[in-house]
Amino acid sequence: MKVFMTTALVASLATGMAWADGHLPLKELPDIGDRDYWVPDEVNADGKLEALQAVVGSEAVPFSGTLDNPVQIALIYPSADTSDFWARNYLALTKRLDELGIAYETTEFASRQIEHSLQSTYANQVEQDADLYDYVVFGPSELAIQADNIDKLAGNDGFSTYVWAFHTPLKDLGNQPDAWFDFSSAAGALTMCDYMIERLGEGVTMSMNRGIPGITDNQRSGDFKACVEEKAGWTTEYEHYGEYQREGGFEGTSLIMQAYPDSAVIHNANTAMAMGSVEAQVAMGKEKDIFSTGWGGTGLELEAIRRGELDATPMRMGDDVGAATAEAIKADLEGRADELPFVFLGRITVAHDQMSVEEIDALEQEAFRFSGVGALNR
Repeated sequence: MKVFMTTALVASLATGMAWADGHLPLKELPDIGDRDYWVPDEVNADGKLEALQAVVGSEAVPFSGTLDNPVQIALIYPSADTSDFWARNYLALTKRLDELGIAYETTEFASRQIEHSLQSTYANQVEQDADLYDYVVFGPSELAIQADNIDKLAGNDGFSTYVWAFHTPLKDLGNQPDAWFDFSSAAGALTMCDYMIERLGEGVTMSMNRGIPGITDNQRSGDFKACVEEKAGWTTEYEHYGEYQREGGFEGTSLIMQAYPDSAVIHNANTAMAMGSVEAQVAMGKEKDIFSTGWGGTGLELEAIRRGELDATPMRMGDDVGAATAEAIKADLEGRADELPFVFLGRITVAHDQMSVEEIDALEQEAFRFSGVGALNR
C-alpha cells in the first residue's frame, strides 16, 4: 500500500475479522441450507449496520490522520449503462471523501452490464497492477459470473476490495472482499409487493421484463412475483429476459402489448428496461393503460413518473452506497475496519405517481444529496 499515515495508527484489522478467518456465518437463518450465499443478517454483527447508516446520514466528521500521498482507488463497474446508479455513487464516494478531508485519485474501468468478459479483463489488469491501487471498488456485471474475479481481487493483499450493488456474499468464495455495499433487492421487492397489492388489489394479470438470470433478478423479479401471486392471487402471463438493457425493455414490452394484451402491469427489473418499456408504450399510446414499474428510483425514473409515463418504483436512497464506501475507507485508514458491517444496506421506499411534486422532490433531495437531483448529464 502506497499510503503512509504520519500518525501512529494500527495496521488494518481486516485479518482479524470473522470472514477473513472463515468464521462466517455469524448466525444462521432457517433457510440457510437452501442458498449458496449468505444474507446480511447472517454475516453482520449486531448494531454495526445501523451504526454505519447513522454515520452516512449525518454530517461528515473529518479524517483524524494525515496522508503522504492521495489514496488510489480503482473502480470496475458497468457505468456505461443507462442506470445512473454507478455515476451517482461515484459522485457520492468522491464528495464524501472531500468532506472527510481524504485526498484521493480514481481510475475508472467502465463497461456495460452484459460485457462480462470485458469486466474480467479489467479485473485481471487491476489485479496484476496491485501496487498502483489502495482500494478497488468492483461492481459485478452479475454476481455468479464474476465470482472468480471477486475471489481473485479479494485475495490480493495489495489493496482492499469493496463490492458494490450486491449484498449476498457467496459461500464458496475462497477470499471474501472487505465489505459489500448495496440495497437489498429482496427487501425492495417485498416493499413493492405490499404497495402494489394495496393499490391495485387482488387477481391482477401482469407480465415482466426480467434482467439476467442470477441473484439480483431472482430477488427483484422472482421475489416480487412470488409475493403478489401468493398474497393476492396475481397471474403472470409472460416473462421476458431483457438483460437489463433499454432495448430489452422495449422489445419485451412491444411483445407483451401485442401478444398479451390482458397484462395490466409490466414489472421492469431496472432503470434501463423501464425506460425502454416506457418508450414502447408511448410509441403505441398505451402509457396510460398499463401500470409500469421501474427499479431504484433513479433520476430518469423520477422524471418519467412526473411525466405520467412510469407509475411506481422502489426508490433507493441512492447516494448511501458511495457515501458509506467513503466512510469505510476512512475507518480503514484510522485502523477501525473492525467497526464496519460486512454488508452495508441503504434504505428503500416507494416513489409513485400519486405523490405530490413536493413529496417526490423531498425524497429526491435526500436520496441524491451528494450527486444532485435530476438526470445526470453523462
